[in-house]
Order: sequence, then C-alpha cells, then structure tokens
Amino acid sequence: MSIKDAVSTAREGDQIIIDGGLYFESNITIDKKLHIIGKNNPIIDGSNSRTDEVFVIQADSVIIENLQIQNVGPSFVKDLAAIRVQRKQNFIIKNNTIVGTMFAIYLEYAENGEVSRNTITGTESNVLSAGNGIHAWNCQAIDIVGNTVINQRDGIYFEFVNDSRITNNVCKDNLRYGLHFMFSNDDEYSNNIFTNNNAGVAVMFSKNIIMHDNKFFNNWGGSSYGLLLKEIYDAEIYDNYFNKNSIGIRVEGSSRINYSNNDFINNGWGIKIAGGCYDNNITSNNFISNAFDLSIESTINSNTFDGNYWSRNNGYDLNGDGIADEPYRPVELYNYIVTKTPEATILLRSIFLDIINLSEKVTPIFTPHNVIDNTPLMNRLYF
Repeated sequence: MSIKDAVSTAREGDQIIIDGGLYFESNITIDKKLHIIGKNNPIIDGSNSRTDEVFVIQADSVIIENLQIQNVGPSFVKDLAAIRVQRKQNFIIKNNTIVGTMFAIYLEYAENGEVSRNTITGTESNVLSAGNGIHAWNCQAIDIVGNTVINQRDGIYFEFVNDSRITNNVCKDNLRYGLHFMFSNDDEYSNNIFTNNNAGVAVMFSKNIIMHDNKFFNNWGGSSYGLLLKEIYDAEIYDNYFNKNSIGIRVEGSSRINYSNNDFINNGWGIKIAGGCYDNNITSNNFISNAFDLSIESTINSNTFDGNYWSRNNGYDLNGDGIADEPYRPVELYNYIVTKTPEATILLRSIFLDIINLSEKVTPIFTPHNVIDNTPLMNRLYF
C-alpha cells in the first residue's frame, strides 16, 4: 500500500506507521487528523518534480515525525516544499530529516503549531533557485525549536508572524540570511546560533521584539553583519554574543531599544548606527578587540551609552570603584574618516592613526560630542 492510499483509507485520529524503505511519492494531501510516524528510517523521495510537493497538510492537529523527505523542486513558478501547512492549527512537525528540497517546511496562515528538532539541508548553490528552510507567512503562535538548517536561501523566514518563538536553532552556511523576518510583532528569539551565513540575520519593520542568548559569529562579507535591525521599535536585545562579524549589529531607523549584557568581540564594527535611531540605551555591554567599537552616522543623538566596558579605553581608576575617572568617547576620528571614505581602511593599524586619534581625543572637532560613556567600566563584564 502506498502512503497516499494509507492516508486515504485512514480514519480521523488514526496513526500511520511508515516502515523503513524508499518511497517515490508526492502530493500526499492530509485532510483529516492523523499522526504519521516513521519507523526504521523511511525515505520519501519527491523525484525532483518541478510541480509537486510531498505532504500538504489541510487538517487540524496533524503530526508528522521521524521521516526523511528529499528531492523536491526547484521551480521558478511555484514555491515547492517538502511539507506545507495551509490555514490549519495545532500541528506538530518534528524529528524529520529534509534534504535537497526547495522549501523544506512552509507554513501559511497557520496557528498554534510546533516545528521542532528537524534537520534541513539544502543542495542548491544559487540563491535564485533555493528556497527557505522554515518559511512562515501570516502565522500566529508558532514555536520553532531545536532545528538545524544548512545551505538554504534563508534558514528561517518570518513575514507577518506574531506571538511566536524561535528557540535553540542552528542556522549556518545559508546562502542569504540565517534568520530573516519582516512585519512580525511580539516575537522572541533566544538561544540560537547563526554562523557563516552570507549576510547574517535581518530583522525589519517590526515591534515588541525580544532577542536574547543568541550567538552570531563568522558572518563576514562586504555587505554582511551579525544582525541587521531596520525600523525596529520597542525591543530588548540582551545576553547575545557577537564574534568575528563584519558588523556586530547594523541599526537603521530603529528606536526605543535596550541593548544590554551583550559581548562584541573581534568584529569589524561592534555596533554601527545609521540615522533615525532615537531613545536607545546601550549599557552594560563588552566591546573587546573590535576594529571599531561604535559608529554613529547621525549628528542628532538622544541615545545613551553609559556603563559599558571598552577594551580600547586607557583611562584610570584612582578611587578603585571600577569606573574610569574620565568619560570615554568611543567614536574615534579614524572611525569617522572610514565612515565617510571607506577606502581609508587601508590605513588600519598604521601609527599615523594613533596620532590623529590622540589629537582628536585632546580637542574633539569631527567626532560627535554627545556620543559618550559617562561611566565606562574598567573591567570586562561576565554574564
């Protein structure tokens, strides 16, 4: 009996066990509550069809687990997926291995679902023919937990997804973003690892976001960053680790964000702030061995930068209270020059830079006078 036949003859609430073997099937529509579970490593192969998906869930409370699904698409006219959920809720997709599919798991108008502990590996090398690992569009209350996504276009993609959580996932070596989400509010992202992605992580046009205990590292490139924030409002970003990224956090047009207890270590820029960013608090962070700790491109500034540790600060602490006796200006003249003229990076590590930075420190003229840490810490913080 084929899987499609088993689904057709099953009754509401049945469990279907798929035993080990290779099944060449597609367009398996699940239109009733079923629990589909693999035993002894069954493989469902979509035969690289450019028109058909494998599982399409069109019923509430469906569970799919312990399957290997492979070879779907690519297509330039339809977003083909290994598993698609359409306008349904209370689903669980867990412990599956998905290899060589355009989109792996595609959620549309879905609610109250779980996608957990799946391993997703793409095989495309061109971003135009690749799809996303976990793609959610217009969804509510989704839990994305413990998945590994490798070599897709975007590892995880959210658009119009609210009240959802992305937790304990690993997104690496993806062709574009490890995580990409837009127009999604009241979401939380925690304990994820984003590494070696082409452009890092992009969070755009959203509000009431919490991002904590994530690791962003080895996201290098001329237009890459650990994390891009674009038009984000009322967010909490804390206890994150940014290491060896071209830019730790790139911020554009984002306000009322609290950045605290984050490590910025060995990045090109720790934080790079463009215009339209107001009423942000950057406090209790470590800035260690970055080429540039902080860049701010706007002359209008209502942000605070107090209580951070800056490894480049050579200040003194004569009273021993752990706070430098003088305020610290983290934006150096060379930082200002490179922002205006990127070609000046060729002078990095030159003794000439030490001279001009020292002269600007003594008599500030070009660097923003209101970007200042009034209570810089003498010792690194440990979180």
